[in-house]
Amino acid sequence: MIKVGIVGGTGYTGVELLRLLAQHPHVELRAITSRGDAGRAVADMFPSLRGRIALSFADPKAADLEACDLVFFATPNGIAMGQARALLDAGVRVIDLAADFRIKDIAVWEKWYGMKHAAPELVSEAVYGLPEANRAQIRPARLVANPGCYPTAVQLGFLPLVESGLVDGDHLIADAKSGVSGAGRKAEVHSLFSETSDSFKAYGVPGHRHLPEIRQGLSIAAGKAVGLTFVPHLTPMIRGIHATLYARVTREADFQALYESRYKEEPFVDVLPFASHPDTRSVRAANICRIALHRPQGGDTLVVLSVIDNLVKGAAGQAVQNMNIMFGFDECAGLTQIPVLP
Repeated sequence: MIKVGIVGGTGYTGVELLRLLAQHPHVELRAITSRGDAGRAVADMFPSLRGRIALSFADPKAADLEACDLVFFATPNGIAMGQARALLDAGVRVIDLAADFRIKDIAVWEKWYGMKHAAPELVSEAVYGLPEANRAQIRPARLVANPGCYPTAVQLGFLPLVESGLVDGDHLIADAKSGVSGAGRKAEVHSLFSETSDSFKAYGVPGHRHLPEIRQGLSIAAGKAVGLTFVPHLTPMIRGIHATLYARVTREADFQALYESRYKEEPFVDVLPFASHPDTRSVRAANICRIALHRPQGGDTLVVLSVIDNLVKGAAGQAVQNMNIMFGFDECAGLTQIPVLP
C-alpha cells in the first residue's frame, strides 16, 4: 500500500480522483486538502462517496502531505509549481494534473498562462505523463506532468502518423469538442446550464493554451517541428471529448494496420474497425481512448476520430495510470471500470 494525498479535492478532477482511488487495491488515502472547505466531511460534499471515504477536507497548512508517498495536485494552474519543491525534497513523488510542468519552454509557458513560473528548475526534470509515449520515463520519475484533456485525445489520434512520417506534418488540423465539465467546477456565466444547453460554439480560435502542449508532444514524436491548427468547441454535454483530426497523406501505407500495431499493447487505447464512428458515451467514466480511421472518397486526406472522457483518460484516470507505472503496480489497477451507458 502507498500513502496518497490530494491537494485540491473539491473540483471535478479532484472528486474523480477520489472515486478512482477509493477503489484502488494499493492506495491508502491520507489527506485531501481544501482551504475553503477544511473540516467538512468529503462524503457531505460528495454523497456518491458515502461509505467509501471517511476523511474530511484538511487545511493545506495542517495536512501532513510530507508523510505521503505520492501527492496529486488537482488544483488550478500556478499552485503546484509553488509547492512541489518542498514535497520532492521530502521524498514525496508528485503528479500535477494542471499545466505547471507540461511545457518545457518557460517563456512559452509564461506567454500562454499569463504568469511567471515559480519553479523553472523543475520543468526540465518533469516527465510528460502520456504513458503511450513516455512509459519508460514515467516509471522512475519524481515529478509527472499529467497531460491536458484535449492534448491527450489529439496526440493519441495523431501519434502513429507523425511517428511514421506518412503525412504532411506542416498542416495538421485538430477540430475538438469538449463537455462543459472541462471548464471546471466553478460558477461562471459561460458554463451555466442556460448558456450551454441547446447551443454549440467554437472558442479559443486565435490560440488556446493547449496548442503549445499538443505541438510540443507531436514535434517530439515526429523528430521535427509540426504545424498544427487547433480549434476547440464547447458542447452541451457534461463529459467527453471528441477530436476530429485531419492529415494529408504523403506516403501510402496500410493505415489501419499501422494504428492497430502501434496500440496493440496499450490497455487503454482501442482502435476500432476502419470507418467506425466512436461516440463519447462509449468511453464515459472509463480510462479509454477509442480511435477510428476514415479516408473520405478515397482522397489524400486521412480523418482520425478520437474520443475520451475528459475527466478520466483526460485527467484523473490518466493520473492514476501514471501512478501505477511509477510504483510498479499493474497499470490497469483501479481503472477497469466499464463505460457507463446510457
